Amino acid sequence: MKWLKRGALALVVVLVAAFVYLATWEPFSALTAEAPEYREYSAEIVRDEYGVPMIYGETDADVAYGVAIAHSEDDFFTLQDVIAMSRGRYGAIAGEDGAQFDFAYHLVDARGTAEREYPGLPADTRALLEAYAVGLNQFAEENPDEVKLGNLFPVNGIDIAAGFALRQPFFYGLGNVIGPLVAGEELRREFGPDIPGFPRGGHSPGSSAPVDEAEPGGQARHGLVLPWGEEADHLGSNAWAVTPERSGGPTTLISNAHQPLRGGVAWYELGVQSGEGWHFTGANFPGSPYPFLGHNENLGWTNTVNRPDMADVYKLEVNEDGTQYMLDGEWRELQEISFTLPVKMGPITLPVSRTIYRSAHGPVIKNDNGYFAIRYGGMGSIDQLDAYYRINKASNLEEWQTQMARMAIPSTNFIYADREGNIAYVYNAAIPNRPEDVKANWRGILDGTRSDLIWNGPVEYERIPKLINPASGWIYNANNEPFTAAGEGSDLDPADFSPVLGIELKQTNRSRRAYKLLSETEGPLTRAELQRIKYDTAYEREGYVAEMFDALETLEVDGELAEARDLLLSWDFTADNVGPADALALLMIRDFMSAEYNNKNGDELPDVAEYLREKREHLMEHFGRIDPPMSELLRLRQGDVDLPLDGGSDTLRASTTWQVDEDGRLSLIHGDSFIQWVEWPADGGRVRSESIQPFGAATTRPESPHYTDQMQLYVDHKLKPVRFWEEDVRAHATSTRRVSNAR
Repeated sequence: MKWLKRGALALVVVLVAAFVYLATWEPFSALTAEAPEYREYSAEIVRDEYGVPMIYGETDADVAYGVAIAHSEDDFFTLQDVIAMSRGRYGAIAGEDGAQFDFAYHLVDARGTAEREYPGLPADTRALLEAYAVGLNQFAEENPDEVKLGNLFPVNGIDIAAGFALRQPFFYGLGNVIGPLVAGEELRREFGPDIPGFPRGGHSPGSSAPVDEAEPGGQARHGLVLPWGEEADHLGSNAWAVTPERSGGPTTLISNAHQPLRGGVAWYELGVQSGEGWHFTGANFPGSPYPFLGHNENLGWTNTVNRPDMADVYKLEVNEDGTQYMLDGEWRELQEISFTLPVKMGPITLPVSRTIYRSAHGPVIKNDNGYFAIRYGGMGSIDQLDAYYRINKASNLEEWQTQMARMAIPSTNFIYADREGNIAYVYNAAIPNRPEDVKANWRGILDGTRSDLIWNGPVEYERIPKLINPASGWIYNANNEPFTAAGEGSDLDPADFSPVLGIELKQTNRSRRAYKLLSETEGPLTRAELQRIKYDTAYEREGYVAEMFDALETLEVDGELAEARDLLLSWDFTADNVGPADALALLMIRDFMSAEYNNKNGDELPDVAEYLREKREHLMEHFGRIDPPMSELLRLRQGDVDLPLDGGSDTLRASTTWQVDEDGRLSLIHGDSFIQWVEWPADGGRVRSESIQPFGAATTRPESPHYTDQMQLYVDHKLKPVRFWEEDVRAHATSTRRVSNAR
């Protein structure tokens, strides 16, 4: 018996030791960074009545340091998630979901790209990133109780750059390629006629043809959008620009970017002003030292996601032991890279080993079907870090276009306006410079043994679609093709652009509605008219909407299901909280939208009867009726504030994605996020702007008065003033704080 007791004790000791190891190994094995070289920074953070910071500094670097402090004061929780992603450690915070980011971090070689390319950035851009890192480090040091992962700080400029290298490709849908390859599933890459690169889709706002691909995103977990998920959601944005001739007044820019309301790609509003001429107000994402959209004194821009075919997939011929691949008749070494993913599970963090490969084409994924290499736009570049900084400081259209022409920012449409009355639309994308004279189906799986299919760099700026000052006097984009942007007679002709570019040919309901409403407005596009369009809640009976209603009209059911069908058929095609069918339609329509945006067909399409039954049961369970007011179903919730919402998935008033709470209500998690309305008066006066966010400036600080203070305005379709000019900032300041790292 003694030996048995000793054995049991030994087992307990081993188990305790294993537990201690699994609970503590990750921080000690993590990559450490050298803190930036010491330099003294000083900034002033002045907050307005809504807590929005304007950061002042003598130099641009001083301002960037202040940006990090201000953002940390409002949302250090999320900033740490982003830093963990930039170090391949997010799985240690968010478990299996976070490990997906970490796998992508290694696959796209975010760290290697940053380390190789960072020294080549201009010195003033590197100074900006280093100063921003210093601000993050200082906040972490002064608030150790808020740090949620050991050995995460200090960070430096390379860490900030690695975060950019990781996240950017997923905005144009790289996850829709990586996800299926990792799982060994068939790629959703459609094949067109025998024309190289021929994309799928329709041409006109009235087209009911399927769209090209899903918008970026995935399942919203931990307040973040995963690189890939079981099913990508259709996200998106809206944007408008109007000339003074067409508005009858100011040049107008309306930014209506749709992002998750919380998390690593949620908008954070701020303003910056330095003694070196940097003066800008807008919004950024956590982990950025400058705004990504907004305006300065002279010009402004906003963005919407675009989805050209930016990634090519090659099937490799690999030898038996998996060490070499064939290229142009010669065997080459296949680089093998093994790494460990930290995956938090309760109190322990498991080390999970994974292996990827690299070839001359790019990163390689092995699955049950073989070895597949990926090559994508913007691969191996971080020049966007410099380009964003330069367009922040551009003073006119020519300077702004000079930066855009670098093709440094890998993707997203840009909609522009300025004080001179110019408006512009650039279908910006670092589209692969695929050879025009090579016969290949770029939408399919390419032959990895041929080097003539391995392109280098993006196409020239002259080859991508763009519009400058169209005759119509207006420009819009709602994640639609670039060939419906400015109205009949002003739109670009798709025949003028090579099919090898892989430009998307698709529409959204938002696009159909915007195009129709703008085109039908014969008089001036006044502020009142533009507000009516921006907050439109209607659907056109086209595309997936038409398919759903066509199926309902032929659906043969009886009893309670017939009652639900008849209620839906009475719907007025608006999500305005007025009609009795609005709630049921809201629940139904998103599934059909998602099916179309994900290119589903056949057995994958929603079964109308099944979905109708499911949605009816949801309403009956939680409301006891199938026709509750939609405002009781769709809610904006933060802390103790719980407000009704209008709008739906894919309406211009965008309530795109929600989570189903325990009480059956739909709590908005994605849709209209940062809205900014900018006007340059026709008489040459100063720029003025207004904005709104769904919650407030301090999204993860429940104790802050700015945790929920914009919610009622947001629900009421109202905007608040943007304090851009210094005298206005200081006249409405509720707090002023000088920050410095001086020793």
